[in-house]
Amino acid sequence: MDIDFIITWVDGSDPKWLKEKEQYSPSKGSDTNKARYRYWDNLQYWFRGIEKFAPWVHKIFFVTYGHYPSWLNIGNPKLKIVNHKDYIPNEWLPTFSSRTIDMNFHRIPELSEHFVYFNDDMFLTAPVSPEDFFKKGLPCDTAILNTLYVGINPNKAEFMAPIFDTIPINRHFKKSDVIKKNIGKWFSPHYGIQSFRTLLLTPWRYFTGFMNYHLPYSYLKSTYKDVWDVEGDLLAETCSHKFRQSVDLNHWVFNYWQIVTGNFSPRSPKLGKQINILGSLAPGSNEAALKAIKDNNIRIVCLNDGLPEEEFEDVKNRVNMTLDKLLSNKSSFEL
Repeated sequence: MDIDFIITWVDGSDPKWLKEKEQYSPSKGSDTNKARYRYWDNLQYWFRGIEKFAPWVHKIFFVTYGHYPSWLNIGNPKLKIVNHKDYIPNEWLPTFSSRTIDMNFHRIPELSEHFVYFNDDMFLTAPVSPEDFFKKGLPCDTAILNTLYVGINPNKAEFMAPIFDTIPINRHFKKSDVIKKNIGKWFSPHYGIQSFRTLLLTPWRYFTGFMNYHLPYSYLKSTYKDVWDVEGDLLAETCSHKFRQSVDLNHWVFNYWQIVTGNFSPRSPKLGKQINILGSLAPGSNEAALKAIKDNNIRIVCLNDGLPEEEFEDVKNRVNMTLDKLLSNKSSFEL
């Protein structure tokens, strides 16, 4: 079984990209957070981690606007550069929304049926195996119910995708039947104490949400096709937005679909850890990020950027120095 990796990346300092982006005005409710495009200058460590800790990967699909780092060895036989225009329908281009980019992966030519989706802030820091992502052809995942709440922040677009992603789930599936049919997957010993969340929320008639651990996502290409077949209009509405909007769905709808259809293999949420790097907004978050990178018991670290602008350069340098100590040797993906 071939397992491909997908990573999406944007160079927020690219003059050509910036010029095209400035031609479009974000509508009310759009997410224009500059942190989504900040240049951390640590993509090389992502590739080094893959080569060192997941050498078994079949191919890496590097999805981009068209730019890529000057140091990237595009001649590497395991690397495939994918331009947005290579797979996203022209009616939605150009796009500056991650939603449009990651909700159309099934259209990428040559992509294997089994693939893992990484954001560029998700780093391998210890060995992983194919079985951490797929078992007997099924995506590995954690089925834990959750309740969702959206706060009101007048200065920022709200992140409501997890709520909107449940709309097609509740439209097509009856919660009680879903859990009863695969009760062993919903109450797997892999989840530990987290299963109490599901137990407490099981009596509710509808799905109120799912736990999202923000780690690399295991997907079947056929899942994407299935959801597009039945909810094409809903997904197309999201893809039509040039910038992320609070009313958008995101790729988690495919994740939830695999879970409710039972098309997954239970996995512990302890495979990796997400760290929200918030600087002075949350004292200790910087040190937590550095500690997670160095912790041999954590195999995947997601470093989520929430830094104030004035603290960015200092924290970036500290994070990258720590990554360099772990992954100091160049990979074959570097010139």
